[in-house]
Amino acid sequence: QVQLVESGGGLVQAGGSLRLSCAASGRAFSSYAMGWFRQVPGKEREFVEAITRSGDTTYYADSVKGRFTISRDNAKNTVYLQMNSLKPEDTAVYYCAAKISSSSDYAIPKNYNYWGQGTQVTVSS
Repeated sequence: QVQLVESGGGLVQAGGSLRLSCAASGRAFSSYAMGWFRQVPGKEREFVEAITRSGDTTYYADSVKGRFTISRDNAKNTVYLQMNSLKPEDTAVYYCAAKISSSSDYAIPKNYNYWGQGTQVTVSS
């Protein structure tokens, strides 16, 4: 069992930056691959980025390529999402998630075992 708590969301102007954090407690953090997803009302949860247990490999959605960066600090039990050059279409609730299996698809929400409560990111034009 692991508990996830996101922070760092807020309101930012287009072109600005935010860094989201996701703090984990419970079972060994380094046992989990981690992902960030986002969701807007009426739409399915969308994959943003993911990172392997060791942090040596990352995966990202084309929509955030070159703008967002995922990282993790296993000593601090925290995963981060650095978001630069934000656009209004990045507005969403952002969720972090933990995945036990290292073999399942990182981009599919149902493959994740634990989820945080989400943090709102709003980008104004």
